[in-house]
Amino acid sequence: MRKVVVIGGGAAGMMAAATAAQKGCRVVLLEKNDKPGRKLFITGKGRCNLTNACGMEELFENVVTNPKFLYSAFYGFDNRRVMEWFEEAGCPLKIERGERVFPVSDHASDVTGALVRQLKRWKAELRPGTVAEELIIAQSATGSAINGVRLADGTEEKADAVIVATGGLSYPLTGSTGDGYRMAEQAGHTVKQTFPALVPFVINEAWCQELQGLALKNVAVSLVQDGKKSLYEGFGEMLFTHFGVSGPLILSASSHYAGRKKKGDVKLHLDVKPALTMEQLDKRLLRDFEENKKKQFKNALGGLFPAKMIPVMVSLSGIDGDKKVHEITKAERQHFAGLIKNLELTVAGTRDYAEAVITRGGIHVKEVNPSTMESKKVSGLYFAGEVLDVDALTGGFNLQIAWSTGYAAGVSAAEGLDAAEPV
Repeated sequence: MRKVVVIGGGAAGMMAAATAAQKGCRVVLLEKNDKPGRKLFITGKGRCNLTNACGMEELFENVVTNPKFLYSAFYGFDNRRVMEWFEEAGCPLKIERGERVFPVSDHASDVTGALVRQLKRWKAELRPGTVAEELIIAQSATGSAINGVRLADGTEEKADAVIVATGGLSYPLTGSTGDGYRMAEQAGHTVKQTFPALVPFVINEAWCQELQGLALKNVAVSLVQDGKKSLYEGFGEMLFTHFGVSGPLILSASSHYAGRKKKGDVKLHLDVKPALTMEQLDKRLLRDFEENKKKQFKNALGGLFPAKMIPVMVSLSGIDGDKKVHEITKAERQHFAGLIKNLELTVAGTRDYAEAVITRGGIHVKEVNPSTMESKKVSGLYFAGEVLDVDALTGGFNLQIAWSTGYAAGVSAAEGLDAAEPV
């Protein structure tokens, strides 16, 4: 019986192990934590947005780094197949706004539970609390081939195939400490520079902190470098924090900030009223000002902004807050409209890996077979999930990468195929 060792009991690792076991292999899943799926438990604020139900074209559009590499993996085990897999494993699903897919229970533990049940069903051996130290690679006249894994206690686990699915560097408390990068380099692979991704921004402007805790919905942002190069444009929800800004919209923007080739001045432009053109907004201001013409400026903005935001907007406008509304000039009003449509924030950087949802960078995909996830340098060595240099935006797309690459690696490692075929 062919033996497959999987290193890492996260999303990709459990999927790879369950798939290889279903194909009839003896599978050993090594997980250094006391239980698998630690990172899964905290995804989607504990609800686990496990994929996205969008069409295939949109699926690829949401992959930021190396989408072409994922072509075979995505089509081999697409989002519909993923949903069917979890439903059949006893985890009923629902689709919410933005085509995000969650367990009906809203508990991430149900996703992990489904994976563990499938591991047991197909008799994969899960070994929690087991640390893989290094790969055992045999050299021969025909090249390098995997021979197994050496554990931290010095024992060796022989194998016909090894799948490295150790994750990246994000949320290190869940066990993601870059072990897979070290193993890949040991096998002769190139590891592209890593960065925190899907991570909050640190902002220079002090007024940002005054808005700490304020969430804004239905706003638009654009990320611009050196006043001209657009890095990202998006629409959605954001949150002000004690250090800057966060929220789904900001996390997506950060993936286009991380790893940019040229360092330069980066501004985040916030449109608080994206549904209105400048002309429409000016008319709205005229109407509001007419209704409140005898009030002070600072007391006439309740219909435009949340209460917490009003003092900041008044301050940034340069208009005296005590000024009567009917005394505000056309130039002042139009300047204020421009501020609402283009509130500028200076990006100082991002928070670190402890707050990053994923890692950008990783094992160079040109050195990995995209159909099988097998190393092009060491026969029988496979990679899956975040350890690879692939990443996507928020919305379930990164877990789709984990399921698809884990499945491809599991099928290929089990059968020694040159291409992963659907089971």
